[in-house]
Amino acid sequence: MLAVFARERDWESFHSPRNLLLALSIGEVGELSEIFQWRGEDQLSDVLLYLVRLADVRNVNLGEAALEKLRKNASKYPVDSMKLKYPLHCKN
Repeated sequence: MLAVFARERDWESFHSPRNLLLALSIGEVGELSEIFQWRGEDQLSDVLLYLVRLADVRNVNLGEAALEKLRKNASKYPVDSMKLKYPLHCKN
């Protein structure tokens, strides 16, 4: 839906990976950090939409990439070893 939205408005020329990344890092994430307590939902949505658009432009399937990252992290940081390292942060 987001790709169609951008295409219908002829925004594709503005949506280079660099421009989308700058919009995310300088614009939306900065705004989210600054005013999170007042408009958190709107800003989180903006960050998500820019990220989805960036992934689309770079031909990255975010769902698959996120699942793969979770699998890697689960292997890298097994629950039992984390509980031993950080016992104050674990609830039993």
